[in-house]
Amino acid sequence: MYIYRCEDTLESIFTAIYNVYEDKHSNDEVLLALDDEPRLFAVSLEVVADGVKVEKVVRTIRRQFGETDYRSLCLALASPDEEKAQAVYKTVAGGLVTKCKEGHLFDNLADDSVNKAFKLARSADREYCHLRGFVRFEELEGELMYSQIEPKNNVLTFLMPHFADRFPEENFIIHDIGRNLFGIHRADNSDINESAWCLVQGENMWPENMKISSNEIKYQELFKGFCSSIAIDSRRNAALQRNMLPLHFREFMTEFR
Repeated sequence: MYIYRCEDTLESIFTAIYNVYEDKHSNDEVLLALDDEPRLFAVSLEVVADGVKVEKVVRTIRRQFGETDYRSLCLALASPDEEKAQAVYKTVAGGLVTKCKEGHLFDNLADDSVNKAFKLARSADREYCHLRGFVRFEELEGELMYSQIEPKNNVLTFLMPHFADRFPEENFIIHDIGRNLFGIHRADNSDINESAWCLVQGENMWPENMKISSNEIKYQELFKGFCSSIAIDSRRNAALQRNMLPLHFREFMTEFR
């Protein structure tokens, strides 16, 4: 058994997939692991992310399976599940062996790895879709829009293009507080003629002197008053509300504070 020990990043896992084929190991004797747990009679191989190898794997996946399945694999790798690397590797390997056609990589749900990768991708995609509607921005002093989230899946990479497209003329930050990850968007610049965003990770990245603007405080009070005034006591349905709006999203939503 050959154990490829990866970091919990898409780049590291895709590099490991490339290394497996470069080393010419059979699929049955390979394990992609995110932990350091020792295993008897196994050869442990540390994986160092390589941009060139990642690009080649991405190009192969897109060409062979199409954009939709590539996106699903990326969503699966956004999951916090520790077995995601192996599930994605086995799914890709199986698709290459069977020469799977575009858009059909996840058809064989009877396969345990394909089934697991499919469920991980579906869970991450569902949370991403929820956050597109549940993210709340606050205006800080200096006309900077700021939002906090704490998703179970690492979906900030998917959220940033969505909000960059919706708010191209705004400077905004989406902060994943659980991962100390910041999505930073710069407003459109007439000289550059495009909006730009990036991800930055690290502790103590946020200035302590940043405060909510006075206008924001007024609008928050108005919004909470609006939500309260349209509520109909006789039509309250807490169970349905929890189904449509799970509790773990509400901490950062203005109307539930």
